[in-house]
Amino acid sequence: MSEQFYSRTRMLIGDGVERLKSAKVLVCGAGGVGGYVIEALARAGVGAIDVLDNDIVSESNLNRQILATADTIGKSKAQAAKQRIASINVDCKVNVIEMFYMPDTADNINLKNYDYVVDAIDTVTAKIELISRAKADGVPVISCMGTGNKLGTDFKVADISKTSVCPLAKVMRKELKARGISGVKVVYSEETPVVIEATPCENGRHIPASISYAPAIAGLVLASEVIKDLIR
Repeated sequence: MSEQFYSRTRMLIGDGVERLKSAKVLVCGAGGVGGYVIEALARAGVGAIDVLDNDIVSESNLNRQILATADTIGKSKAQAAKQRIASINVDCKVNVIEMFYMPDTADNINLKNYDYVVDAIDTVTAKIELISRAKADGVPVISCMGTGNKLGTDFKVADISKTSVCPLAKVMRKELKARGISGVKVVYSEETPVVIEATPCENGRHIPASISYAPAIAGLVLASEVIKDLIR
């Protein structure tokens, strides 16, 4: 990329641009939240982004996921992310990891290869495993709590121990405490989720309701924390 690509960002963060160029970030989950994390990191000039996701784009994703378009329906979300990054920042090195992150697959990823890990996964088991391993390896990690069934925009950054209201954060607090894990930075909302009657199921799981902007805001807040931490 020419210097013009970085010019506006450099005006704001100076030599922090060079630190972003040399950074390598793993984004786990390329859905409603993760897609916007990827977008912001690429536009900020992060030099290497690994995208981990094994899902495909569906029509129901169009209401909130930046990677979901009429052209990407039926395609791999991770591959869609790679194509989008290439359309924004051709200097960004992108590695696609098409797998579900779970305890039985986690050994396939060496988290020590990254400067930062972003947890934008939906599954509690996967989130706990990813955070546990990142903390054990001494790799900075930030995790997103619940964005479903919410209409508000006030997403906060806090230590997991300081969270309240969010049902997912409550479960995560308990599970992390049981494992003796502390000092986990999260993005969460204190909005009480809207109660949805008779929610549909997909793959045995109840599907939360969603709106166009809530996951996007959470994703951008996540990305802002990653960027600010990387340039410190």
